[in-house]
Amino acid sequence: MILIDDKIISSDVVSEQFICNLKVCKGECCIKGEGGAPLEEEEMDILEDIYDDIEHLLTEEGKAEIAKVGHYIPNEEGGFSTPLVNGAACVYLNYDELGIAKCAIQNAHEQGIVDWPKPISCHLYPIRVKKHPSFEAVNYERWDICKAACTLGKEQQVAVYQFLKEPLIRKYGADFYEQLDAAAKYTQQNKTTEEE
Repeated sequence: MILIDDKIISSDVVSEQFICNLKVCKGECCIKGEGGAPLEEEEMDILEDIYDDIEHLLTEEGKAEIAKVGHYIPNEEGGFSTPLVNGAACVYLNYDELGIAKCAIQNAHEQGIVDWPKPISCHLYPIRVKKHPSFEAVNYERWDICKAACTLGKEQQVAVYQFLKEPLIRKYGADFYEQLDAAAKYTQQNKTTEEE
C-alpha cells in the first residue's frame, strides 16, 4: 500500500500491468457491469449542459433511455451514475465502424465539440476510487473482460498507474502523480534488490 496525503493506493496500481486493448475486448466495460459510471457531483450538471452538443453521437436506444429517466440516476452507494440501456450498455456510448463500443462524450471531446473528456470514473478505469470519511481508497479493479489488457500491459511493461497517467493527473494533480511514480520506482528497486 502507498499513502499520499489522504489517498491510500493499493500496491496493485503500481505492480500490475495494463493497456486497454479495444480490438480484443470491443469496449465491453461500457456495455457490461452492475451499474453505470459513478459520477462526481459537478459532473451531473456537466452532463446536462453538454447534452445538446453530444446527442447526435448517441445511439437511438441511449437517447430514448435518457428521455425516459434523465441524464443520471441514483446508485446503490448513495450517489449518482450514468443510466444504462436495458441494464447493460451505458447511454453515453456509440459504436465505431468495427463495432467497438466507445464513449460518445470522449468522441465529442476529441472532435473539439466539448471541453470535458468524460466522467472521471470512466477515465480512471480500471482504477476505482472509494471515498471514506477521512481518506480515499484508490484500487485496481480486476475484471475478466480485461484479460487482453493485462496481457498487452505485460508485453509492453506498462503499469496500471502509467497507463492512467493522464486521468490520475486530472483527478489528483501532477504532484500526486510524481509522488506515486517515485513510490513505484522505489518499490520496484527494492524488489529487484531483494531478488538478487
